Amino acid sequence: MTMIRNRIEEWFERLGHRIYKHKYKTLVVMILLIAGILSQLPKLTLDISNEGFLHNDDQSLIDYNAFREQFGRDELILVAVSAPDVFDRAFLDKLRVLHEELDEKVPYVDEITSLVNARNTRGEGDTLIVEDLLEEWPVTDEELSEIKKRALTNPMYENTLVSEDGTITTIIIKTQTYSSVGHEIDIMDGFEESDSVEGEFLTTQENSEAVHAVYQTTERYRDSGFEVYITGSAAITHYQKQFIKRDMQTFVKFAFASIVLFLFVMFRKVSGVIIPLLIIIVSFLSTFGLMAAFGAAIKMPTQILPSLILAVSVGYSVHLLSIFYQQYRSSDDKEEAIAHALGHSGLAIVMTAVTTAAGLFSISTSSVAPIADVGRFGGAGILLSMLYTIILVPVLLAILPIRSSNAKNRDPEITAMDRLLAGVARFSTGYPVPILAVSFLVIGVSIFYIPKIDFGHDMLRWFPKENSIRIATEKINEEMRGTLNISAIIDTGKANGLYDPELLKRMDETCAYLETLELDEIFVGKAWSITTILKESNRALNRNLEEFYSIPDDANLIAQELLLFENSGSDDTEDFVDSQFSKANLIMKVPYEDAVAYAKFLEIIRGHFDTKYKHEEVTLTGMGVILFRTMANAANSMVRSYTYALIVITFFMVLLIGKIRIGLLSMIPNLAPIVITLGIMGLFQIELNLFTMLVANIAIGLAVDDTIHFMHNFRRYFEQSGDAVLAVQKTMHTAGRAMLVTSCVLSIGFFVFILAEMNNVSKFGLLTGTAIVLALLSDYFISPALMVVVNRNKGVR
Repeated sequence: MTMIRNRIEEWFERLGHRIYKHKYKTLVVMILLIAGILSQLPKLTLDISNEGFLHNDDQSLIDYNAFREQFGRDELILVAVSAPDVFDRAFLDKLRVLHEELDEKVPYVDEITSLVNARNTRGEGDTLIVEDLLEEWPVTDEELSEIKKRALTNPMYENTLVSEDGTITTIIIKTQTYSSVGHEIDIMDGFEESDSVEGEFLTTQENSEAVHAVYQTTERYRDSGFEVYITGSAAITHYQKQFIKRDMQTFVKFAFASIVLFLFVMFRKVSGVIIPLLIIIVSFLSTFGLMAAFGAAIKMPTQILPSLILAVSVGYSVHLLSIFYQQYRSSDDKEEAIAHALGHSGLAIVMTAVTTAAGLFSISTSSVAPIADVGRFGGAGILLSMLYTIILVPVLLAILPIRSSNAKNRDPEITAMDRLLAGVARFSTGYPVPILAVSFLVIGVSIFYIPKIDFGHDMLRWFPKENSIRIATEKINEEMRGTLNISAIIDTGKANGLYDPELLKRMDETCAYLETLELDEIFVGKAWSITTILKESNRALNRNLEEFYSIPDDANLIAQELLLFENSGSDDTEDFVDSQFSKANLIMKVPYEDAVAYAKFLEIIRGHFDTKYKHEEVTLTGMGVILFRTMANAANSMVRSYTYALIVITFFMVLLIGKIRIGLLSMIPNLAPIVITLGIMGLFQIELNLFTMLVANIAIGLAVDDTIHFMHNFRRYFEQSGDAVLAVQKTMHTAGRAMLVTSCVLSIGFFVFILAEMNNVSKFGLLTGTAIVLALLSDYFISPALMVVVNRNKGVR
């Protein structure tokens, strides 16, 4: 194995000489490669939609898309208005003006519903009349009182359009299902029968335009007697997008600033700053170029990629440049210094890139699409960064004019970093047994706390407490019994199957049952279906008598009443049934809560439908189901991805070191920071969500970088001297220096996420940065201690 490693290192030296001799040809080839990748950047898109968390072939997404095609988009914008009495004449006048202005100014609107145009079904003799609640604007107090009575006694209005106490009313904005991008208006639209509509669903950008217009329009209406709250899953998605845009700009700025600072401190050369920055920029842009080329959009978890690529890229450059400058000072021969640097660090850089990429590729099988994207494109970006470092850094070193600062005749200056590294080497080799004992104790305590970690996917709580969208959603959850919809699609499998009175009565009983369900913070605030329209119509056609608010027993009568409703001019049945009356949409309004908490709740609902609808096919879908499915997918794939990462990284560690026993032991300093970080999460009750579950995969990939560089250099110096203590000392003064700088850059690259407005991103940055610091401490203390103990009988002085 030693012979193989030596041959590989010699190959890298020869590569350095060839690159130096053909530097301009190599530069042209690299420019063409990079230009080809970067040419794809204009295709890059941003997708913050909740359905974007699922793969296109996920059955939950397939069901959801089929649901949207049939019944329209269920992601609503809810404008809730609070007042002492929403039936005050002045309030209603203001509400009507706001309703009309929203209808006029908000783009991509399919339908707006409020008390102004709420469905009011009544009968006059044998005539069924479906009109707006405020079709005739109330003038007298008696008329206003009648409107209030009618609204507060209508079961369909309660907790959908008006609160039980009459102090909150809502304007429900339903946006278009399909995007207008590339869509040409056809005057025959709506007159041709079609089983499906081709086109892209409403985009994140169009959703944001609609929500932004709502905010702008409502702003001037706000006052003490007209408090406006805006919520709904569409509004929450818009806020997430805004935070991501702002946070990514902040992250990149801070990451660049920290990189420039540390590079200058370490090298004190312009070339030592410019070259790594060029590698960082092309690596960062190339990663997003690959995403664009493969049609992958930037999503919530993928916003971590810039800091990841920036931090890793600078690490590779630092290790190569530190050896180059050291050799160049002593030899004054640039070609020899480049070849020596590649021979010394080329293999270690490749191995660190492969292991880091392996840690990320292990999550590329995740059932959560953006997490899989982080794995695929993060891993690919790191491999590209490695390629640019191995090829492009030597090219730039060869072309740029760099003074050698020849130090052959000068004693090397002892810096504070040298003294620090020497002290670490003395301590870690002088007290190996106590160091290992304390380390294993800390690891043991951490393992005890790991089972205390809870899963969570509470997207609302990711926002700051004072954030307006969180305040609005929490208020409406409480006052209006929910802000999110879940749909049960009941498929009879036959045309006109929904005319069956027995089935409709079962559906009505189901709605009543669902409204009694409550499990901790989860409940069904409202449940309704086509049966609501049918009962309203039946009552209206029977002299408006309340005892006829029921399902008729005769299928023909049901068909006639629904036909009369459709002929009244209302299109409300489209929200609840398909054109063949074979499928029904039963809607449940639920609070926007932790998706994990819905697991048991949805299980109860599924159990009810399985029991009561044995002859029908029932599919649960809607945004609530999508959110739950996302977290369930993440939890199921997490353990698998962790296992893959551990196996692959262990294999490469054994391959690099060449000995199974030492290779396995070297995994201890790799796993220690991960175990301790997970223990910290359990101790401080930090939930494992879509972001924090990435910490282990990313951190183990980054932690192993330092271990590889330490082991690679230790092995080289130990083979030369046979003295483990001396080998550790030399390793600390070569690789240890670069490890310190790269770890500082890496950790700061993630600690900047603490500045994020969304606390899930903030906690991710804190935990990942902490894991990287722990990884450095492991390689400064646990790795040397292990090597001294393992090699105690092999000439240690």
